[in-house]
Parts: sequence; C-alpha cells; structure tokens
Amino acid sequence: MNQHDERRRTLLQWLAGTAVATSTGLAAGAPAGKGKDVARIGDAAMALEFDGELQCRVISKRGPRAGAVTAFAPSERLRLPNGRWIGRFALASQAADRVEGPHGPGVRHRFTGMAKEGIEKTVAITFYERHAGFAVLRVTYRNAGSKPLLVSAWANSAHTLRPAAGRKPEFRTYSGATHPDRRDWVQSVEHGFDQRNFMGMNGSDYGGGTPVADVWQRDCGLAVGHLDTVPRLVALPVKAVDAGTSLAVEFEKDVTLEPGATLDTLDTFLALHTGDYFAALDSFRQVMAEKGLRAPDCPEDCYEPIWCAWGYERDFTIPLMVGTLQKARELGLEWAVLDDGWQNNEGDWHLDRKKFPNGDADMKGLVTTIKDAGLKARLWITPLAVDPGSDLLHDHADMLLLDAAGAPQLISWWNSFYLCPAYEPTIEMTRTWIRKIFGEWGYQGIKIDGQHLNGVAPCHNPAHKHARPEESFEKLQDFWKMVYDTAREVNPNAVVELCPCGTSYAFHNFPYMNQAPASDPLSSWQVRHKGKTIKALMGPSAPYAGDHVELSDGGQDFASTVGIGAVLSTKFTWPVDPKPKDSFLLTPEREVKWRKWIGAYRAKMLPKGVYRGELYDIGFDKPEGHAIEKDGRMYFAFYAPRWDGPVELRGLGKGRWRLRDYVEGRDLGELDVASPTLTLQFDHALLIEAVPA
Repeated sequence: MNQHDERRRTLLQWLAGTAVATSTGLAAGAPAGKGKDVARIGDAAMALEFDGELQCRVISKRGPRAGAVTAFAPSERLRLPNGRWIGRFALASQAADRVEGPHGPGVRHRFTGMAKEGIEKTVAITFYERHAGFAVLRVTYRNAGSKPLLVSAWANSAHTLRPAAGRKPEFRTYSGATHPDRRDWVQSVEHGFDQRNFMGMNGSDYGGGTPVADVWQRDCGLAVGHLDTVPRLVALPVKAVDAGTSLAVEFEKDVTLEPGATLDTLDTFLALHTGDYFAALDSFRQVMAEKGLRAPDCPEDCYEPIWCAWGYERDFTIPLMVGTLQKARELGLEWAVLDDGWQNNEGDWHLDRKKFPNGDADMKGLVTTIKDAGLKARLWITPLAVDPGSDLLHDHADMLLLDAAGAPQLISWWNSFYLCPAYEPTIEMTRTWIRKIFGEWGYQGIKIDGQHLNGVAPCHNPAHKHARPEESFEKLQDFWKMVYDTAREVNPNAVVELCPCGTSYAFHNFPYMNQAPASDPLSSWQVRHKGKTIKALMGPSAPYAGDHVELSDGGQDFASTVGIGAVLSTKFTWPVDPKPKDSFLLTPEREVKWRKWIGAYRAKMLPKGVYRGELYDIGFDKPEGHAIEKDGRMYFAFYAPRWDGPVELRGLGKGRWRLRDYVEGRDLGELDVASPTLTLQFDHALLIEAVPA
C-alpha cells in the first residue's frame, strides 16, 4: 500500500470513530466506482457515498425505496472548452466539523481530491438537522499545475435517478424555467425528453424563473437547484437517458484558471424526497427564508375575489366599466381592476384622451366611483416597456437595455423595447409613477403584467456603467423591491400583484409581491399545478389567484380555482358586451353558476387555510387530489374526466368524519380514519368538506 492510500484509509477510519460517526463512515460492502474504500455521509433521510475518485451516489435511508437510487457518477465536475468533463479526482483527504448558522446546527463534510489534469477539487457538503434529506454543496477547484487552464463550465449534483427494480420506468418532472411556448411546469418524462431549463433568457422576452428542477417516480424523487439570494444564469438540465432520468445544476462561463487560482461554485442543493415535487420546493422555500428571501405577509385584501374589466379588452369605455360594477358587487366580488387600454402608449403612460378627456380628473373620478360601489380599485401596468414613437424613447433612449451588438431587446407582445431595471433614471421614473397611481389617483392595488417582467437579458448599454452586463438580470429583484416598497409607503395595505404572463415565476421576485395569479393559464390543469407550485414557493396560505375563470377549461371551471384554495377572479361583461366575438357576457344562465361559486368561495375562504401539498402526488395519484386544512376541518378536491372508484382521504385526524359536497350541498356520509377510503363517482371534479363527527 502506498503512502497516499494508507493516509486515505487512516482518514476514513478516523472519521468513522469521531463524534459525527452517525453522518460519516464506511459503507460496508458497497461497491465503489474505483477502489474499495467508500465514504458515506448523510442524515436520517439521505446518504451520499463517495468512492476513491470522488464519484458519488445517492442512498435513500427510509421510505419504500430504501437503498441506492442513483449509480456512482462524477456528480461535481468541470468542463473544458472541447466539451470534455473533468470528473475523476483521486481522494486525498476528508474532514468533518459541526456548524451553526441561519439554517440551525449541522455537520459539514469536506472531501479533497486531485485530477490527473492537475486540478484539485474540494467539495463541502452540509447536512442541517432541521432540513432532513437536503444537502447544501459548494465546490472549490484549484489549479495545482504549472500552466493556465481554460474552463467553460461547472456542474454540481449531476445524478441519474434510476427506475425502481421490477417497475415500469415512469418519471415526472417539475422545472422552474421559462419558455415562450408557455409549457406546463409539471410534465411527464417521455423517451427523448431533453429540457435545458436555463434560468436566463429563453426568448427575447421570456426568461428568469425558479432555480429548481425536480424528477420523481412513485416512490422517490431528487431535486437540485442553487441557493444564492441573487438570481444567477444557471441551467438545470433534465434528460431522459437509458439508465433513468438525469438532472444537474450547470453554470457556463469561460474562466482562465492561472496556476494557483481557484474557482468557486455557487451554493447548490441536492434533495431526496418521497411524493411529488412539493416537499422539495417547500424545503427550498424554508432554506431561502432563512437566508432572508421570503414572501411577505399578506393583507386581508389579497384574498378578496376579483372582477376585472379585461372582458371588454382594450376597447373598454368608462360607461361600460362603471355599468358592470353594480353586478360585480351584487355577486360578492370585492375588487375592480382597470386593465390594459387606459394609456396612450407603453412608456409615456399618459391617459388616453378618448377615454379620459379631462385627464387626471376623470381617472380620479373613476376610482371614486369604484369605491362608492363598494369595491376596491386596482390598475393594470406593465413597467420596463417603451413603445417606438413614444416621447420617452425619443427623449431618453439612454434608458434602453442593449445587447452586446448595441441593439434594443424586443418585447414581442406590445412590440416594445426593454428599459434597463438597473439604471437609476429608469428606477426613479417608475418610483414617481407608482406614487402617482396610489397617491394622486387613489388606487389600492396594481396588477403588474407581462412575460418580460420575469427576467431580463444582460445589459451592454455603456451609458449605464454596469460593472458587469449581468447586473441588469441580477438587479431586477431590486427594481421590484422599489415598486413594492413605494406602493406600501403610500398605502400600507396595497396589493401588489405580479403576473408574468405564462412564465414560471422568478423566485427572487416573490418577496416583492403579495399576490401571484395563474398567469394566463392555458388549461385548468395549469391553474391547479401552478397553484400547488406557488403554495410551495410562497407558503401554504399564499394568496395565489386562479386568474380569470374564463381562461379555464370551458371558460367556467370554478372548481379548479376554489378546490385548490386559489383566489377567485372573473372578467365577465354585463349587461352588454359590444364584442360580437369572444363575448364574456354574463347571461342569466351563467349568472346562476357565477353566483353559486362566488358564494362557495366566500363561505369557505380556502386560500387562508393551510394547503397540504404533501398528501397527494399530482403526477401519479388518480384521481388528482388536493387537500386544505382550515379551522379544524379538512377540504379535499379531486379531479378526473370521469371517476367511479376508490378515493383515499388523507390527513384526517382520529375518529369519524362527516363528509359533504360543499358546493352542491350533498351529504356524502361518514368515514372512519381507520378505513379512509371510499368509493366516489363524479365527472371532472368533486369538492369535499370533512368535519369531525
């Protein structure tokens, strides 16, 4: 045995006998990628095993899938410009110590190894007592050679989740990336599935997102992501491969490592869970909150049901809007939203004189009329957009966000250009505008709308004197903080709704908004799984809004909003709709349905309850199930095109429970938790209230 192998063996044996032996030691009989020594670290839920070349595999320590869920692989690695990865590092040393910080007590393990290319790698992995199954990683690479080395990317937690033995390889995935086709956030992983999940721009005006990717099966799942409090241009690739489904955190950037120089990765995480992706996102939310990034507490106003004038679209008139207020209030709605079309253009934001001939006086008069009708007033806006032909673009072209070629960045929906959110004149102009909306005009809320608001491209405008082009992307969250703080300074109860039209919400913007809608859903399925996602990322009682019910399947699927604990919203027109096509007229027949569902929403106010996303797997459970706990009662919502069969009611306390269809007022009998399964029949949806008997 040479001196290197003897030292490595001594270190492994020493760690096995230390005070952290429950987390670090030898995995008896475990096969290594190369060499026989395997180091195991972990907690009560997950273990990571490293072989002699610092390749890693993931071990589940509880649940139906106890044992290895991945194979040994070069999970933390560097990529060279020619595409080759450096992934094998001969283990040289390891250590462990206890840590204490914002995430509570934990154990940090450090492994150091050397690659034949002369690169030394040190991977630090921390397990915290309060976050079981959640490992935090940071990797440092040092050029121990005598020549510079050009590196093009790094990857952390690159693993392949393997299918369970003897079971059909079925996988589902959640991705927090944004795509111009507004695809589902939760998808099946079919043969050939390959999604890069880049957190930067994936279209001229589609970018940003939540830096988490998750892959799961019926019995276990893996999630990865980064934990920086600033958005970063990482990718989280998910790909169907022969051995299962792979995922990783990757960061592409050309770096020249001079001899002796080091390269640090971001803090990233690897999480092992059972059930669907909800548990991993919930853990991510809690860890980020401990780092200071959390959604705000929300005023009661955020939960009140909404009527929006967008049913009239941009051709609305003040008489049409005012004429609908009485009906909206009569039905039990509490917000009235003036949507797109009040402005002369995007950029100048002057009032359209055809609709507001007396200017500000007419706008203030409309707000007064809304309030007199017993409703709260909210205004649609879309910051950071400037139209060709606007005075702002003519007089202040310096505000534009420019690409590397000096061209403006296109916002496709409004045929506009981006303003840079990290440029002080843009910030100050917007601050003044927000103060006018809440202070002078008297609005109580704003609806910030547009897919371009989720992320921005790096800005190369020399007038802005950015330290790095990426500042525009990284400081977008600071722009939203300014908007949120300004609104709340004028009105402490201001509702700040951010709707990034169809995109996967940028997590770093959540602290600066207190209502998140379904963001132009393309289906009722999107309403529901977006709701589950937002409840994980903002908190189980977050005021997530289902967006206009007219966007759901059939234009009237209230069940997909009410059942999951989402805020109800509608854009009906009444008593007339001047549009011969795409009319949203509230006919007498529709009014009966609207009245029933708005009444059910107001009676239960389920968004204020605790969404129990861990109880049902949205990818595999049939029928699709959701549960909410509120005031000692449990509320269940089940969805399927047609169902006739067993349904399990999970999360009930001891004893017997009375069951009732609380929308239709039907008694469904009683159930004992000793046998929580009953046979149900329904088409599309069934909403159940369970009350202790």
